[in-house]
Amino acid sequence: MTQEEHVADRLHSAAIHLLRLVRREDETSGLTAPRLSALSVVVFAGPITLRDLAAAEGVTPPTMTRLVDGLEGDGLVVRRDDPSDGRAIRIRATAKGTKLLMNARAQRVAALTARVADLSADEQDLLGRAAEVMERLSLPATPASAPRARRG
Repeated sequence: MTQEEHVADRLHSAAIHLLRLVRREDETSGLTAPRLSALSVVVFAGPITLRDLAAAEGVTPPTMTRLVDGLEGDGLVVRRDDPSDGRAIRIRATAKGTKLLMNARAQRVAALTARVADLSADEQDLLGRAAEVMERLSLPATPASAPRARRG
């Protein structure tokens, strides 16, 4: 295993475990994980079309339709005509939906904050720098940053 593969494997595992840890906080929101995830995309990337929302969440449009129906029924999102395309519908978060999502996010951050508070100042600094690198990794790949083929 190369150094890059080893780091990627450890990062993948740590990210999954950390996500599972904070996901426990989501139960207080009253939404299922798929609905909360879809609402997050709508809040941070919306207004958004159903097709784009489905693509962002990695589900089919019919599946996303069911999720959005539930969110709309709960008063968390609304469907509105797209002013620039009369055929398109955009989904946007309501004030209630945005508030619910921000409260759920605050719960996750609080859970992480409690864990981070147990770290030394040096570890907190290191973790902050690692978060900067992780943010950079999450950006779309550019030709210069695309994976290079290994030789030999």
